[in-house]
Amino acid sequence: MKIAYLSTYPPRECGIATFNYNLVKAINAGTPGSLKGFVVAMSDSDDQKQYDYPEEVKFEIRQEYQEDYIKATEFINNSDADVCILEHEFGIFGGESGVYILPLIHRLEKPLITILHTVLKEPSFIQQTIIKEIAAQSAKIIVMSHRAVDFLIKIYQIQEEKIQRIEHGVPDLEPKASNPVNSLLPFRNKTVLFTFGLISRNKGLETVIRALPEIVKNHPDLMYVVLGNTHPGVRKNSGEEYRDSLKRLATNLNVDKHLTFINQFVSEEELFNYLTAAKIYITPYLNEAQITSGTLSYAVGAGAAVLSTPYWHAQELLEKGRGILFDFKDSDALAASVNYLLDHPEELKELKNKAYNYGLKLRWPAIGLEYMAVLIEAVGKPPVLKDKSRHIIDPDMIPSFNLSHVRRLTDDTGIVQHAKYGIPNLKEGYCLDDNARALIMALMAYEQTKSKDALQLLPIYLSYIQYMQQDDGNFRNFLSFRREYLDEVGSEDSFGRTIWSLGYLVASAPNNSYREFAEELFRRSIPHFKALHHLRGIADTIIGLSYYLSVHPFNETMTNELIELTEPLMKAFKDHSNEEWHWFEDKLSYDNAILPMALLYSSEITGNLTVREAALDAIRFLDKITLSKGYLSPVGSEGWYYKNSTMAIFDQQAIESMAMVLMYFKAYEITADKEYLSKMYLCYQWFLGENTLRLTLYDHETKGCCDGLQAGGLNRNQGAESTLAYLISHLTVLKGIELESVYGDDKKRKLVKGMTYSEAVKRDESKIIPPVRKKPAFARNVYIKP
Repeated sequence: MKIAYLSTYPPRECGIATFNYNLVKAINAGTPGSLKGFVVAMSDSDDQKQYDYPEEVKFEIRQEYQEDYIKATEFINNSDADVCILEHEFGIFGGESGVYILPLIHRLEKPLITILHTVLKEPSFIQQTIIKEIAAQSAKIIVMSHRAVDFLIKIYQIQEEKIQRIEHGVPDLEPKASNPVNSLLPFRNKTVLFTFGLISRNKGLETVIRALPEIVKNHPDLMYVVLGNTHPGVRKNSGEEYRDSLKRLATNLNVDKHLTFINQFVSEEELFNYLTAAKIYITPYLNEAQITSGTLSYAVGAGAAVLSTPYWHAQELLEKGRGILFDFKDSDALAASVNYLLDHPEELKELKNKAYNYGLKLRWPAIGLEYMAVLIEAVGKPPVLKDKSRHIIDPDMIPSFNLSHVRRLTDDTGIVQHAKYGIPNLKEGYCLDDNARALIMALMAYEQTKSKDALQLLPIYLSYIQYMQQDDGNFRNFLSFRREYLDEVGSEDSFGRTIWSLGYLVASAPNNSYREFAEELFRRSIPHFKALHHLRGIADTIIGLSYYLSVHPFNETMTNELIELTEPLMKAFKDHSNEEWHWFEDKLSYDNAILPMALLYSSEITGNLTVREAALDAIRFLDKITLSKGYLSPVGSEGWYYKNSTMAIFDQQAIESMAMVLMYFKAYEITADKEYLSKMYLCYQWFLGENTLRLTLYDHETKGCCDGLQAGGLNRNQGAESTLAYLISHLTVLKGIELESVYGDDKKRKLVKGMTYSEAVKRDESKIIPPVRKKPAFARNVYIKP
């Protein structure tokens, strides 16, 4: 068996690096022969030459370089490794909470075993998402305490059979007859209290210093020795501020002569000597949220007498008399415990014996065998399926429809534009774009789910649209929270989206009152159609006009308007397309899928097959750009995608994914080609984690949607645009399920090309299988029952 280890690694000064080094040695010792694996090392520097790694390190990942993670996956996949071990700690990987590790493991083709060094009781949204995704991709999750197992099951909903507890390993060493540390100045002729590890404020060292005056009273030969460097992150941001504050505290308490700092990173053998030379080892952490402590495990393994605050790992490891607990920040209790043990050497000896005997089972040779058993089982099992495409609609994978966040964002004026996390940001006010989208979403929700909440929201959004329409029929866009107009004329995009929403309301109104109101607003806006110049405003207007014509199929004036609006889109496509570039502009920017989707709507109404073929040609081009990786990677807003250039990956916006979902649904509705249905669902999965960073944007707690996928993680704000984009996509997927069941398989229907809906009705209305939309007036591909 050959193993790929993904972790930090010596000479980097890091507890996980040391752990991984020991794990490699322990597994190799348990399988005699040549080296049984290689290491992919995580580096915290931009410089790949920062560390002089040993020969077993075959690849290096720079923490904040995303391309390194993908190259590492390729390296591991192309190697002869049988299995990969991932040492996980949020801080050693790049991006927000280490999110860059997710694309790597998603592409990994080897069985994955993950060792979690941190399991949080109250994870952030992204931290919980990361752990869940790691668990989904892993054959086994290994943790080091019972409490970590409980957290994974109850908080992260990970199956118990996937989790295994293996305790933290410790060095396989015995005390020396002549310990060289005893001759060092801080230890010579001293009674030593000892703490080691990287120094930072959460270590609570001030609790020990505050206990020293009471201890020194009874034991004047006492010395408190702290071994370890300041944590690199602390040193980078604050220098030695914390260490200096501890020195000042000791001086103020007149115990500075009883405190020694040894500011260095020592080998395990040296550390073992320190532990066995000390009388008592102390871990005075400030709170319970420490699921694993390597320093505590080392102390028990060395047979030290341990005093500790009751953080989670200490409660478990020191039970049954293997150590003594004192409360957080309780220097008086600590002083009393130290004095008692020093005054009762037999009890001190008994404490050490219990720790030593338990530590025998923690030594690396024994722990290595436990890991070998897990690895053998993982290699013998079928690999975890890497479901990269999910090309069929699985209703069980779709969250239940929920309007909670939309209701939270909506007041009696309209839907608020923005949110801070899941809380409405009232300072930003309202916009027409979002209220138009909200109207479409509410209509879809009521039509498909009969949601009373959606029905109650309808008049709010429609009222906002009416309030923003000017006397000449055009629309303003922005409104302050105090209901003050913030612009004179809105953008063409906002105009087009509003026409889309009004057309959709005309076609899908729950009663005549709504339809008549929508038609009134729609008709007043018609004179502005001819003034549109921007392609997306034109495209949105085409879609709204198509919906209008679906219930007014013989309105020649509106049909001519549709034909005229289609011409600039067709001209743009013709002018900018060549053998390699099949698009409407020299760049792909925002809301891209709306452009070919509008042509699909137009061709459906007019029966123009040239328009339809242009739309499908553009869709094929968009496919190649955004779906080539097996998941949706829409064009990012940090630079778009120009001819002969590199596509911007981030920021990815929710409206891009919504537009893709709607476009593919329309393509399937017109052509009945199931490939479009599959792609529609794949694009919807972008919201649920099938994306570049493997992160879900839909928040299952708030029922909102994060505002974007950024290079370092998620934009956790959950504004109206992104949330509505998700909900419209969700409802469209539900329509896709319905449409697939209506169309059935090819044997149950007959395609009549070039026939309008009206012509089909004249034949035999009872045999028509209509699209999901209620009244498809001029659908040029009509399905009839055989």
